[in-house]
Amino acid sequence: MCVYTLRSGCIAMLLRLPLLLSRFLHNGRLRLLFLALIVLLLGGILLNYRWQSDVQLCFIEREQTESASSGPLTDAAVPVPKILEDVLSTDPKPIPGRSIFFHETSCHRPKRRRQRHGQSPDLQYNMLQLTARQACAIESAALHNPNFQVFVLFAGPTYRHLSNSSQRQQPIIDAILSYKNVQLRQLNLWRYAAGTPIEEWLKDGRLFRSSYLFSHISDFLRFLTLYRYGGIYLDMDVVMLRSMEDVPPNFTGAESNTHLAAGVMSLAPTGFGHEIAESCLRDFQLHFDGSDWGNNGPGVITRVAQQICGTQDISLMLEDRKRCLGFKVFDRNAFYAVPWKHWRHFFEPQLLEQTLEHTKDSYLVHVWNKHSKQLAIKVGSSTAYGKYAEQHCPKAYAAAGEYF
Repeated sequence: MCVYTLRSGCIAMLLRLPLLLSRFLHNGRLRLLFLALIVLLLGGILLNYRWQSDVQLCFIEREQTESASSGPLTDAAVPVPKILEDVLSTDPKPIPGRSIFFHETSCHRPKRRRQRHGQSPDLQYNMLQLTARQACAIESAALHNPNFQVFVLFAGPTYRHLSNSSQRQQPIIDAILSYKNVQLRQLNLWRYAAGTPIEEWLKDGRLFRSSYLFSHISDFLRFLTLYRYGGIYLDMDVVMLRSMEDVPPNFTGAESNTHLAAGVMSLAPTGFGHEIAESCLRDFQLHFDGSDWGNNGPGVITRVAQQICGTQDISLMLEDRKRCLGFKVFDRNAFYAVPWKHWRHFFEPQLLEQTLEHTKDSYLVHVWNKHSKQLAIKVGSSTAYGKYAEQHCPKAYAAAGEYF
């Protein structure tokens, strides 16, 4: 009886909707408000659709993109960009346990130009781009670790302008490629995950519904790369200050008294290190949260280390390889001597000497690009970041131009 009454009420309400709507639309102000809401709603849907389309094109299957690039061009005078080689199929390949990895997961696709009469539809390429600061991280790693291969992996099909074309970023690219141990490669997310514990999870699509998509793809790739090859993973907003070639593998660094960070990690390609990498992949998919920026990077390595070390107390993990079964947790001075809340210390001339002194025993510095990327420094200025760059990435620093 209750169900019947409820159903009858719903039917009656539906029958009255046309009448209610007609009365509503006869009010001029309400009609305008209603139309404005419809326009905003449709605009939001279109913008979201366009963003989703761009994202899909950034991470499209490589074979489709390569076949598209072989077609006619929009302008015969414009040369076809060259696609970067795939890391899985191109020599030299990463040497397990003897390679340093950076990942670039941003999408750098030009705006579509209007098609002219008689021309083919304009093709959009995800172009190779690096900032001077990213190049500094890469160069400093190559400079201080000449016996390691340094791989910069771009997520998705990535194209480079031909060497004879004049591009503003070319001097920066040339600066890092002057090091024989630097390799620029692309990867396909699905092929890269094939045969790993996270392959099936990736197909579910949860990663691409993340509110922090590019950041979480970066988190995803750092654990996957260490699972595939071992070696050292580094964020692109670091400057390496000395060699890490002789540092035993299987380590990360504490960022605070409560959390480890995922910006610097090393795992051996076999044995215990490989087991840790597998644990990280399983934790990533088990606890993935697309609405939480830090849960899938620092959160993963923190939770895995807590399981290995049998404690949530970071102070007990520090320097105690026996408690952590050989997994080393460096204190903050190793990689994060300047915490993110004090990121401006790298940019303030009056804090130059203090900051240099504070980081004199660090392996590298992390300059917290999320907060500092908008603050440029004049080349030659007396800032800690400028001094690091001048000494540890001289070619990228020189190629930056007036501002770094």
